Amino acid sequence: MDYDKFIFCLEAVPDVENDTTTEVVKNLERLAFEQGITSIYKTCDTIEGLEESLNALLYEDHNFKDYEIIYLVMQGEGNTICLNEYYYSLEEIAELFEGKMTGKILHFANAKVLDLSQEEAQYFLDITGARAVSGYGAAFNKLTSIPLDKAFFGLFKEQGNVVEIVEELYKKHYALCKLLDFRLYY
Repeated sequence: MDYDKFIFCLEAVPDVENDTTTEVVKNLERLAFEQGITSIYKTCDTIEGLEESLNALLYEDHNFKDYEIIYLVMQGEGNTICLNEYYYSLEEIAELFEGKMTGKILHFANAKVLDLSQEEAQYFLDITGARAVSGYGAAFNKLTSIPLDKAFFGLFKEQGNVVEIVEELYKKHYALCKLLDFRLYY
């Protein structure tokens, strides 16, 4: 990721009206300070909020092409996300953003287990146009994926091939990758 590339982070919160600084925000600030990777952070508490935030990024932000990674911090399991106690399948999310994520990498923090079949992953990639979907197979069990997320994002500064980035991530952080069961669908 070049110095002019960004991360767009969307975190699910119980109520967007409550303005609190989460651990994710603090770590994105550290990422900017330590590695020079800029991010935009937004919260959502409904599927409409998720759609509105991503559409604003797509249609109103003239730098959208510079957002290589869409970082999603949300609860959920398998191939679903949970917003305000409602579960949405990644197929539903794919249909909301049909053809709108071309070349992007959607990365899920381990607040949600990412467990897709090959068919589900391919459907998501084909419909959205995303380059890859990544996340973790191990549930958030008092061990946050933030350190590994930061390392993953940092590797984009050095190279652009997502497979090589994941190989390098495993070389540098093998134990943590295995513990959290880092996954990449491309």
